[in-house]
Parts: sequence; structure tokens; C-alpha cells
Amino acid sequence: MRDSERLSRDGIAAQAGVAPRTVSRILARNARPHLSALDPITGQLIRASKTTTIRYERDFPGELVHMDVKKLGRIPDGGGWKAHGRASGSIQRDRNTVVGFDYVHSLIDDHSRLAYSEVLTDEKGVTCAAFLARGIAYFAAHGITIHRLITDNAWAYRHSLRDVCADHGIRQKFIKPHCPWQNGKVERLNRTLATEWAYRRPYTSNTDRTAALAPWLEHYNNERHHSAPGGKPPISRLTPTS
Repeated sequence: MRDSERLSRDGIAAQAGVAPRTVSRILARNARPHLSALDPITGQLIRASKTTTIRYERDFPGELVHMDVKKLGRIPDGGGWKAHGRASGSIQRDRNTVVGFDYVHSLIDDHSRLAYSEVLTDEKGVTCAAFLARGIAYFAAHGITIHRLITDNAWAYRHSLRDVCADHGIRQKFIKPHCPWQNGKVERLNRTLATEWAYRRPYTSNTDRTAALAPWLEHYNNERHHSAPGGKPPISRLTPTS
């Protein structure tokens, strides 16, 4: 029905006499694309998506490194709702109090998945450039020379990283507009950071959460099993430096 008649999930459910959620599961199990990705007349796939993009992996460490920033709400002193519960009166505070945001800047190597992250106060160009310089030094300490860097099209990335990249002989690349999956490895790192570090447990202060990032990165790079390196940590794909 999807291929020959281009019916929606609900249309198929009505004709087949099954629940719409059952139709969704069957379509997903058989890797059928969404209607929005199909030509309405021929039924041919005409629009790329995350599910149709060809996966790739670069051949050696440093051949391509991904860069991005994730915005996180800061934790008020004493802990937020995650520590006390949304209905708890112990976290009532002046609604005019501005808690603000942290900006988690990250680099990840396409081949090995070695990652480097810092919690910074903004995402301005000068901040991004300084972070990249420190990230290059971190990768170099692990025997990785960065050849290419890919980012989204944020102004800070397009106009503020040029000098750092030129000084280190790095070719800068940008994803196509509205195609965030092209920077998917760092996007996935952002999700992992959120679930395994930022929101893994309640923190009683923003300082505590920030301090927990470096130990978590050590675990991620040296101990955490990763599907890409065959179930081994990223460090397993690097040549020992000492």
C-alpha cells in the first residue's frame, strides 16, 4: 500500500483494519521511507534523510574531526528539580532570578571516536577558536594530527576558526544547510553527554556537574565500550604515544 498507492499510516490502518501504531512498526521494520521523502506520482525516493544517508567512517585518526556545541541550562545552587522533584517547595525561588546556560563545546575524531569537550560560558567566535586550539593540542598529545574539520554553518564557525585552521594546516568543511546528520558523530556525542553525564544523576550545583565532565571523558575515551571500534573504547584505535 505504501509503495503502490502512497497511503499514509492512518490510511493503511483504515484499509487493513489494524492499529496505526502497528502500521508504523511494520513500515519501520521494512525500512519504508516517510511519504514526505517520496515522489507523489512515481513513489520514487526523492529526498535524502537520516535513514537514507550512507554511513561512512574515515580511514585513519585525524582525517576528519567533527565540532559542535550543546547548550545546557545551568543548575542553581542547592540543585534543581531533578534533585528535589518538580513539586518540591525546597526549590522555590524568585522567578526573576536568571540561572543562565552553559555551552558544552566538543570535538570528536571520525575514525577513532576520541572526544574532547569543555564547558564554557558562551559560543562566541573567539571562544570557539580558543577551544579549537586547545582541542588540537589534546588530539596531538594522543598522536592525532587533524587534517580536516567539519562543523555546521554557524557564524562563529565560518568566520572565527579560519586563522586557527590555517596555522595548523587544517582544511575546514561545512555541512549542507539543514543536514545536521552530516555532522552526526558529534551530534551523537552530544546525546551521549546529555544522558551519561549531564543528566545521569542529580547534581547539587553547576560546579559539581562541570567538575564531573573530565572524569566522564576519561571513561568515555579509555574504558567505555563503543560500537564503532568493535565494542572497544576509542583509545584502542590510536597508536600508543609512549
